[in-house]
Amino acid sequence: MNIFERIRAGFRRADQSAPVIKPEIDGVNPLWEYFSNNPGRLIAKWHHYFDIYHHHFQRYRGQPLSMLEIGVAHGGSLQMWKQYFGPKAKIYGLDINPDCKSLEEDQIEIFIGDQSDRGFIRGLGEQLGPFDIILDDGGHTMTQQIATFEELFSAVKETGIYAVEDLHTNYWQDYGGGYRADGSFIEYAKGFIDSINAWHSREPSFAPDHLTRSLAGIHFYDSVLVLEKQPRPVAPQVSMTGQKSFDYLYSPFGVHNDVKNRKAGK
Repeated sequence: MNIFERIRAGFRRADQSAPVIKPEIDGVNPLWEYFSNNPGRLIAKWHHYFDIYHHHFQRYRGQPLSMLEIGVAHGGSLQMWKQYFGPKAKIYGLDINPDCKSLEEDQIEIFIGDQSDRGFIRGLGEQLGPFDIILDDGGHTMTQQIATFEELFSAVKETGIYAVEDLHTNYWQDYGGGYRADGSFIEYAKGFIDSINAWHSREPSFAPDHLTRSLAGIHFYDSVLVLEKQPRPVAPQVSMTGQKSFDYLYSPFGVHNDVKNRKAGK
């Protein structure tokens, strides 16, 4: 059973065991509205994804946009993005199945290739990028998720978004995963947390890297990771304003020397 069939089977099990809960953000989620009344091609998505998408993507609606979705399947989600973002959006799809090329339409262009091929996906990023959004919904194996991130993260605009979904495969051995398995994308992505905080390191061996200088936020959800980019070329700055309430000064760096001196009897 492939990942698409597994997701559909998961929907069937959920439908049999619990009522459908409509996702909502500010009362209406247009992505959920489209999905639940889908007039186009087949879409398979976990229900909680739609709030995540809308939360992070809504600022692009109606704006000029370049998006790459890896994993076309039946092409339904490409149509959903086209409707959601509007007529100024350019939507690209990538899939290994050559039949997907026939799903192209106005605003939607599809490329055929293997996301495990680092040279191919790097070239695709150079050819089509930079992108406002890259969404990896491809083969879902650990090697694919890691290779795709390493080759395409730089193809995202400096204020863009890189997202990976269906991360539950990281806990499946047949996809190269497993709980805390070496080589899983989840374990790999945990290092992003260190990178975004590297400005504060006092260890000579741990210094800011390209992620430190380009990540504004890391958002882990059930089966989804969203990385928001923002240039951070210099270390964060800290200031204090207002009047002291006591005879020692609070410090955002920990216990201030005035408190240390008092405890030492100085």
